[in-house]
Amino acid sequence: MDSEMTMDEANALDALSSILTKLTENPYEIANHAEHVRVAQATGLQDQVEAALEMVTGFWAAGDYVWLPLIEKKLKEADLDSAEGLLDVLGLFERAEADYLSIPVLKKHLEFLTERYTHFTETESKPEDLGELFSTEWTRNAISDVVNKGIGHLTESQELWDIQREWEQNVLEQVPAAERPTLVSHLDDLFILRLKQPHADYESTFQAYSTFTTSYKPPDAYETLLVQASKMRSTAVKAWNRRESLETSLRQGGYSLEGYNYYITSELRPKKQDLFILTTLYERAVAEADKRRWKGEPGAEEALRTFWIGYLDFLRQNELDDEQVARIFRRATKSIPGSGELWARYLRFLERVESEDPSVPTAYDTALSFPPIHKDVEALVSLILARAGYEKRRVDAEEGGEDALETLVQVLIEGIAKVRQAARSGDPRLRLEKFFGSVCMENDALQEHAISVWQDAAKHYKTSYVAWTEYTNVLVRHQQYDTARDTFKDIASKNIDWPEAIWEAWLQFEHLHGSVQDIEECMDRIERARNQINVRRAKEAEKAAYAAMQVEAELQPSVPVSAGPVSGVNGAESAEVAPVDVDMQQERPSVSAGLKRKAEDEVETDGLESKKARTEPLKPIQLKRDRENSTVFVADLPTNASDDDLVALFKDCGPIREVKITQLANLAVATVEFMDRESVPAALTKDKKRIHDQEIAVHLGWKSTLYVTNFPESADDAFIRDLFGKYGVLFDVRWPSKKFKSTRRFCYVQYTSPASAEAALELQGRELEPGHRMSVLISNPERKKERSDVDANDRELYVAGVSKFATKDDLMKVFITYGPVKDVRLALDDKQRPKGFAFVEFEQAKDAVSALAANNYELKKRRLAVTLADTRRSKPQYAFGQHRSVHAPCRCFAPASRFGK
Repeated sequence: MDSEMTMDEANALDALSSILTKLTENPYEIANHAEHVRVAQATGLQDQVEAALEMVTGFWAAGDYVWLPLIEKKLKEADLDSAEGLLDVLGLFERAEADYLSIPVLKKHLEFLTERYTHFTETESKPEDLGELFSTEWTRNAISDVVNKGIGHLTESQELWDIQREWEQNVLEQVPAAERPTLVSHLDDLFILRLKQPHADYESTFQAYSTFTTSYKPPDAYETLLVQASKMRSTAVKAWNRRESLETSLRQGGYSLEGYNYYITSELRPKKQDLFILTTLYERAVAEADKRRWKGEPGAEEALRTFWIGYLDFLRQNELDDEQVARIFRRATKSIPGSGELWARYLRFLERVESEDPSVPTAYDTALSFPPIHKDVEALVSLILARAGYEKRRVDAEEGGEDALETLVQVLIEGIAKVRQAARSGDPRLRLEKFFGSVCMENDALQEHAISVWQDAAKHYKTSYVAWTEYTNVLVRHQQYDTARDTFKDIASKNIDWPEAIWEAWLQFEHLHGSVQDIEECMDRIERARNQINVRRAKEAEKAAYAAMQVEAELQPSVPVSAGPVSGVNGAESAEVAPVDVDMQQERPSVSAGLKRKAEDEVETDGLESKKARTEPLKPIQLKRDRENSTVFVADLPTNASDDDLVALFKDCGPIREVKITQLANLAVATVEFMDRESVPAALTKDKKRIHDQEIAVHLGWKSTLYVTNFPESADDAFIRDLFGKYGVLFDVRWPSKKFKSTRRFCYVQYTSPASAEAALELQGRELEPGHRMSVLISNPERKKERSDVDANDRELYVAGVSKFATKDDLMKVFITYGPVKDVRLALDDKQRPKGFAFVEFEQAKDAVSALAANNYELKKRRLAVTLADTRRSKPQYAFGQHRSVHAPCRCFAPASRFGK
C-alpha cells in the first residue's frame, strides 16, 4: 500500500511539473488552470492547491469553485481578532465578489460580518486600531452593500435578506428604549423596500412584516399598515408570477445556458425592460457560463461572451451610471480577455465618457497584451477598428496636432500586419484595408498611399475578388488606366474566388475608358476565361459529389436484409431481393400517382420483410422532409432580433415551417426552414436587407458547412473547434453517432459565413499525423441525377418582388430587351392575382445571363430581384453580379400549373 501511495504521489508530482510547464507557455488557456487545480488536489499538498487556485485568480475572473476554498482557508488561518487578519479576509471577499455573482460567497460574507460584530459586541474585545470597522453603523452599511449585490436574484436573494433582517432585529432588541423608534422606522423602511421587490418568497416576507408590525407598531395601526403593505407589494407579486414559469423551467433544465438565453430573450422582448431583474439575470447567466467553461463544456466560452456583450449593450441602452458600467467592463475584460468585440466596446465607452484613466490608447495596449487576441482574426479586426475609429475622429476634429494622422496610419499598418499573422487566410472581408483605403482617399496627404494599400492587399489575398476590384478601382480613380487594364488582363483567367465580379468590373471599365478594340478584346478574353473556369469547376464539383456520396454511405449504417421472394404490387412474386441498406434513403419509382419524378424527389423506404413475402399492396411512399434544401442561414443579426422579425422579412418568399435564432459569442444567427425548396431562391434575395437598421447576410446553410475527415483519432470537439475556429465564427460542430462504429473520424463544421468555410479549405490535405492527410470539403446535400433539361434550366430566371399590379405582358416588355423570351410564368393566387414572383425562360442561355442586369429594375413601384432559377446544375454557369458557389445547391422547380398562362 505504501509503495502504491508513493507511486501515486510521484505520478501526481510529475503531472504537476508538466502542467506548470504548460502554464508557463500559455497562462491564458483556462483549461490548463483547471488541470493544474485537479493535479494539485491529487498531490494532497494543500500549499500546491492554494497556489493553483491563486494562480487562477491572477489571470482570470474566477467563480466560487475557486474563491470558496480560498476563503475557507483564510478564515481558518487568519487572526480574526487583529486588524491585519480582518482586513485580509475583507479584502479576499471584495476580490471574490468582483468576479462573478455567487450567492454562497455573499452568504459566507454576511455570516462573517454578523459573527464578528456579535463577537466584538459581546466580548468588548474589539482592537483599537480597527477604528470604525465593525461598529454598528459600519456593519449595517457593509451588510447592506453585500445584500444589494444579490438582491435581484428572484429565487435565492431571500437567504441574504433574511440574514440582514435578523441582524437588524437583534440590534433593535439590544438598544435602549429611547433609541428604538429610529431603528423601528429604519427596519420598517427595509421591509417596505423588500415587499416592493419581486422575489419568490414574498409570502414569508409579508408574514415577517406582519409579525414586526404586531411587535413594534401601535395595535390600532396594524390593519391599516397591512392593507397598505399588501397594495405596495401587488406589482412585485405580479412581476414574480410572470416569471415563475421561467424560473421553474430554468431549474428543471439544470440551469442550462440555453435556458438562461431564453429567459434573457423573454425579458428583452417588452419595450420597457425591468432593470432590477435583468441586471441580476445577466449576472447569473455569466456566472453559470463561467462554471461550465471551467468544466470544459463545449460552447460555454461562446455563451459567456454572448452574455457579457449582451449585458453591456443592455446597460448602455439604459444609460446607467458611467462609473458602474466602467466597473462591469473591467470585470468582463478579466472574464473574457480574448474577446475583441468586448474590448472594442470598452474602447468606445472610454471614448464616449472621455476617460483618461485608462485612456483609449492605454486600454488598447492592454488588450493587445493578451496572447489569445493575436490568434483570433475577428477579435483583432474588431479591436483595431475601434482604435482606428477613435484616432480618425480625433483627426476629423483636428485634435492631437500633426501626430494624430501619423498615429492613425501606424495603427492601421500594424493592425493589418497583425491580422495577416493571426491566420494564413487573414481577413477575407478586408475590413481594415477598406478602412485604410477610405482614410487615404479622404486625406490629400495620403492620396498616393491608397494605391499601395490595395496593391499590397491584392498581392497578399491573391484569390480575393474584393482585393483586386478595390485595387483596380483606386487605379481608375487616379487615372492610371493602362495599369488597370494590364491588371485586368493578368487576373481575368486566374483562380479568383468570384471571377464574374472581375469580368464585370473589367467590361465596365472598358466601356468607360477603352476603345472598340479594347472592348472586343476584353469580351474575347472573358469568354475564354469563362470556358476554362467552367471546366475546372465541373471537375471540382464531380470530385465533391463523389466525396459526398462516400460520406453519405458512411453516415447511414448498413443493415443487410436476407434475400427472399417479395410480392409485387399485383401479387406476383418478384425476383429474389439482394441485401439492401434499409437505413439509407433510396431513389426509386414511387407507386403513388402524385410522384412522377424518380430522379427529383427523395423518398424513404419501409424496411423489407426478410422472413416472408408481402401479400398486401405496397403503401404509398411518403416524401421526406427536405430540410437541407429548404433552409436558409441568416447571419449578422442584431442581438435583439426576434422570430417575428424574421417571419416578417421572409413571409413573402413562401410558407415557413420553422425559425430558430441562436445567440453566439458576439452576434445572433438564425435558420429559417420553409415548407418546400421552392421558397429558397426568393429567400436568398433578402441578402443585405436590414433588420433593426442592421444589414444581414442570407445564404444556404450547406455553403458554410465543411465535411471533415481523416483527422487524428484522438481529436475531440475542442481540437476541431480550435483548429477551425481561426478561420471565422463557428456556428456548430456535428459528430456522427458511434452506435455502429466507435472509431469514426469525420464531422461537420459549420461557420456563420461561406467566406469562412472557403478560407478553411486551406486545411485540405494537411498532414496532422504521419500518413494521414486530412480531407476538408464543402458539404453538399445534393445527390441526385442530372436532369435531361439542363439547358432549359440555364435559360430560366427567377424573378421576385413582382408587384401585385404587374401582368405577364409587363414582365415580357422588361425582359425581351435582353433577347427572345420563350415563356413568362407568373405565379398567381386563388383569385388569379400575382403572388409576387415569376419565372422567365429565354430561348438562349446567354440572354438569361444578360437579363440578370434587370436586378433592382423598378416595375410598378416595386424593385425586381432577379436570379438564375436553377442553382443545382452539375456544370454551373456563372453570371456577372451573381455569386455562385461551385458546390451546387438546390433547384427551385415549380409545376407549370401554379403559374398563369
